[in-house]
Amino acid sequence: MIKPNALQKGDKIAVVSLSWGGLGDKDLIHKYYIAKDRLENDFGLEVVAMPNALKGSKFVYNHPELRAKDLMDAFKDESIKGIFCAIGGSDSVRLLPYIDYDVIRNNPKIFMGYSDTTVNHFMIRKAGLVSYYGPSVMCEFGEYVKMFYYTKKAVENILFKDTSGYEVKSAEYWSSDFVEWKEKNIKHSLKMRKEKHGYEVLNGSGVICGELIGGCIDVFPMIVGTEIWPKAEEWKNKILLVETSEEKPKPDLLLYYLRNLGAQGILQLIKGIIVGKPLDETYYEEYKNVYQKIIKEFNCEDLGIIYNVNIGHACRTGVLPLGIEYEIDLDKKIIKFKESGAKVNN
Repeated sequence: MIKPNALQKGDKIAVVSLSWGGLGDKDLIHKYYIAKDRLENDFGLEVVAMPNALKGSKFVYNHPELRAKDLMDAFKDESIKGIFCAIGGSDSVRLLPYIDYDVIRNNPKIFMGYSDTTVNHFMIRKAGLVSYYGPSVMCEFGEYVKMFYYTKKAVENILFKDTSGYEVKSAEYWSSDFVEWKEKNIKHSLKMRKEKHGYEVLNGSGVICGELIGGCIDVFPMIVGTEIWPKAEEWKNKILLVETSEEKPKPDLLLYYLRNLGAQGILQLIKGIIVGKPLDETYYEEYKNVYQKIIKEFNCEDLGIIYNVNIGHACRTGVLPLGIEYEIDLDKKIIKFKESGAKVNN
């Protein structure tokens, strides 16, 4: 997999709306300006919005071809070093007819987002690039009052530095609070809770290694059978990243998603699963039971599963590069990068 260059202070990053276009809506655009200010002042980046990124949810919904054009143009533009997604949504899959994989492959750069952006990560994987499952402009970078320390440090460490041997630690605090996105609430911060669980190993022992692939499991059914869904042999010896969305799918639905992966033979080919912390810890114990059940149903008793990782819809999220090699010590509950997440020019 091709690694893009790590970011440096002064680099230009582009904001794209590849799914829901709410970032440009009149009552929500203040979130963009909060994020822009934070990215520029706290991270030293120059922020530009691609031409259609802030045209509002109705326009963005009606023009998947222009969403894709923004993405392609951002990759083509040599002055742009990173592409950050506005937010997720539900229809990134509509961009598929307009994607030029050669453009992505020939212009490697940092690409980051989560949730429905899972579709775009699989597009980028098809092009042969490493991508970054991590915070979005509207949610984390546009957080009221301040950005969560855990998320901020993950961005600084993983996107800007050499991370060979980097250990992905569990967050000490999380939140189940929600502050409604309204300008009148910009001085309201989320209440934090102490993390009680840390990482939990649901199955397996010893050390497993493999390249990370995956994202939000709610999105998988939309892309199974498309050109971006990997062929069976491409899953061999991989580590699967799985996290659930703000929809908080019922345990039976998660079971159905996982059964589909078992029916495809994927669960029998991979070495392990990194499971994201469920939003608000909804179905926390029930989801654990689902993974235990799926192991038995598909005779995957050796499959390593590490649970409650701060990624995706977990409040708050970290950054996990997709397409690089990881090492997971299941006995010690340690997740490490076997290689740097980005290319660093010394």
